[in-house]
Amino acid sequence: MDNSKLTISLLLVAFLLIIVTLVTLRKNKINVKFAIIWFIPAIAIALLALLPNLFIKFAQLFGFQTISNLIIGFILVLILFLIMSLTVIITGLSKKNVLLIQEISLLKKEVEEMKGNGKKNR
Repeated sequence: MDNSKLTISLLLVAFLLIIVTLVTLRKNKINVKFAIIWFIPAIAIALLALLPNLFIKFAQLFGFQTISNLIIGFILVLILFLIMSLTVIITGLSKKNVLLIQEISLLKKEVEEMKGNGKKNR
């Protein structure tokens, strides 16, 4: 695959990732903060396609033998970034879930106590 085909392929992947993210965002299937997490890899892929010389210099700087090895490493870093971001989000949601369960339990107890006091007053 020559450079022009690789560039077109990478730009297509970036474009599709942006379109899919925008469509899901528009349909309210994801929040803006989740969409931003998906825009970052799309922008990184587009930069890779548009600035290949920069990535060749990065490959040499970091000791990669070929640009394909750098791309694989780059993809692994992006995947790790996505996993870490989603882990942080899931942790926050888990904490909120625990708080909601505690609040519901307290409200149920309060309602039961009010029902009990209502029966005693009759």
